[in-house]
Amino acid sequence: MTKFDFPGESDEYRRARKELLAAEIALKDQVEHVAAMRRQLPRGMRVPDYVFREGPADLSRNDPADFSDVRLTNLFTDGHDTLIVDHMMFGTDDEEPCVMCSMWADGYSAVAPHVMQRASFVLVVKAEIGNLRRFARQRGWDRIRLLSSHDTPFNRDFGVEHANGDQDSGLSVFTRTSDGAVYHRYSVGGELDEYNQRGIDLYSPVWNLLDITPAGREEWNPDHGYMERHVTPGPSITR
Repeated sequence: MTKFDFPGESDEYRRARKELLAAEIALKDQVEHVAAMRRQLPRGMRVPDYVFREGPADLSRNDPADFSDVRLTNLFTDGHDTLIVDHMMFGTDDEEPCVMCSMWADGYSAVAPHVMQRASFVLVVKAEIGNLRRFARQRGWDRIRLLSSHDTPFNRDFGVEHANGDQDSGLSVFTRTSDGAVYHRYSVGGELDEYNQRGIDLYSPVWNLLDITPAGREEWNPDHGYMERHVTPGPSITR
């Protein structure tokens, strides 16, 4: 008997559930093993002190006069020496960001105050900062720091921009040493390699919740439309 056994279940169900539980425990162990390997990666290359554009925490202030430059070294806040960057697919010619990336950002903005107890956390796009902020205000992304890498090679340097300007999704982690130098520690994209996608599915609760349902995710994809009916802005971030 386990705490997952309930009255009225058939023997067939209990056997299948016991087998599934063993697989879930093995998966949990593998996830923890991979996380340990990730943490043990040696320090990567030293990176330039890229200059990004950002605006004030209040997303209603979207006058270009309110925008300013901020260096990579200044993104390490609250005494943290670790920085997580969400690379969002939102190019210079796009009217709005990738639908899938936006779903990830919905979650990241919501949990950013928790993450920022342990590390700095920002969202970076190639689009102009004003375009990002207009969409972010509609979506309620006011708990995560929003940046544009428009005039820098940052996206190209970290594998999320193609030669034709098309953008990819991903996450990167950087660390800062006591002398102020910044080093790359880890990057992962939506495509792990040419044969394996779902590289960042682990970081969205949407897919994980759908995967525990009988129908699973199937061919479902998010859409900007229904979010317009549900967004309620939360408290703005502080810096």
